[in-house]
Amino acid sequence: MRFGTEEEQVLLMETALKVRGWILRDGRGIRAVARETGLSRTTIKKYLKDGEPPQYRRAHERVGHKLSAEFDARLRELFKHDLQLRRRERRTAKKLFEQIVTEGYTGSYSPVQRFVRELKQTAGVGPGDAFIPLHFAAGDALQFDWSEEYVMLSGVEYKVHVAHFRLCHSRKPFVVAYLNEKQEMVLDAFVRAPAFFGGVPRRVIIDNPKTMVTYVSRSKDRIFHPRFLALMNHYVIEPVACTPASGWEKGQVENQVQFLRGELFCPKLAFDDLDALNAWLRLRCEELANRRHPDQQDRTIADVFADEQIVLRPLGRPFDGYVEKTVRVRTTCLVQYDNNRYSVPSEHAGHHVSLRAYADRIVVVAGNEIIAEHKRYFTRNISYFEPWHYVPLLDRKPGALRDGAPFIDWELPKAMEQIKVHYMRDKEGDREFVDLLLLALTHGIDVVETACDLAVEQHTLRLPAIINLINQLLEPVIPPLADTHAYPQLTLRPEADCKRYEMLCNATKAVAA
Repeated sequence: MRFGTEEEQVLLMETALKVRGWILRDGRGIRAVARETGLSRTTIKKYLKDGEPPQYRRAHERVGHKLSAEFDARLRELFKHDLQLRRRERRTAKKLFEQIVTEGYTGSYSPVQRFVRELKQTAGVGPGDAFIPLHFAAGDALQFDWSEEYVMLSGVEYKVHVAHFRLCHSRKPFVVAYLNEKQEMVLDAFVRAPAFFGGVPRRVIIDNPKTMVTYVSRSKDRIFHPRFLALMNHYVIEPVACTPASGWEKGQVENQVQFLRGELFCPKLAFDDLDALNAWLRLRCEELANRRHPDQQDRTIADVFADEQIVLRPLGRPFDGYVEKTVRVRTTCLVQYDNNRYSVPSEHAGHHVSLRAYADRIVVVAGNEIIAEHKRYFTRNISYFEPWHYVPLLDRKPGALRDGAPFIDWELPKAMEQIKVHYMRDKEGDREFVDLLLLALTHGIDVVETACDLAVEQHTLRLPAIINLINQLLEPVIPPLADTHAYPQLTLRPEADCKRYEMLCNATKAVAA
């Protein structure tokens, strides 16, 4: 087999041409040419005898380090197992290398990489088409895309939707996971990304999802979603939608999806909740920035990002990333959003209110006032109650305290719970406890809770005693007079005189007559 780079072949041809010219054309001797060029006389004679261009040849073909039969079979087994998984869950050559290292492999990564590449070619899962490389100036562009990954949250498998961002110049990545791709998730992701990067680029390159682009004409003109356009206007970012089915136009983030899938999500991650997962992903994004920059090999991604961050536009205040809709409050004091129901204060039953859906919470607004706020849930067909929203209704229906759905598993302060148990033993106890709850609405839960704590300490659980304690807590405190010694002092002690009282009574009767 012939070896040698193109430059080496050219150098050999030039040397051979020069030697043959000196001897065959100029008549110089072989010995003289050998002294001048440093070539052996045997090599010079070979040049003279063979008119074909000389080429390097190796006596033996270079043989790379081979895997032992044990790890050869193990890699085949792991690769075959991964072929049965979803494409996004298959391990990369690096992950397979890390796996067999834990099993005793002591060789280098290169033979594993070559072996896995051959397995992929055999299985028909090798590299795809070629693409044109793109160039981006510092602070110019940010690319965005979604991916779907599988993780374990509190022991249950979830399909999470991961928002991928990548600054095109520095290659700095940022990812955040959600449970769906609704528009409020898009808005939240675009609020988090500039905060993570510490600035705003000039434009963002996206696909054409309905949450961002409502219409694509035949001439490829775009009509962006009004809410997404409001986000872009807030940060003054130019949205650039790719040509449909032309992912290469945002090839950096497309490659990032594949790279981070193997780097972060294989094997399957396990966390207590989504917040813990996103905190870990944020840390990993910072760690991955310590890799070599692909175009500036002498610098890391973090180094290049530090320069790019300077030219990013300052953030300003964050965008209020919610999706708003008008809903009617049911007679059960519930509003519905995304297959679940959330309670609002009872006085708004039957009225229309504004519901604002964020990525992590639900806010209900009447007029300009926030009347209810709940944590966002992603279950189906479940009602989420705030018991205090229903307390005014108990004034007319105190019996609902025992069996009302909002009051089941209601976690009250410890002292109030103890008083509730005491009252509910009696037939009319629910009426008395409802009166106590209504006092909490009037004077505040903190005051009533303090009064209940005092009542438990004093062993006076009757409602009048608790009301008395509440009144004592609400009575204004009269501060003592300062510098009392400076006030005028009495020179004569006043004496009791009942006759004065009789004189006042007689005077009053006279006036009345």
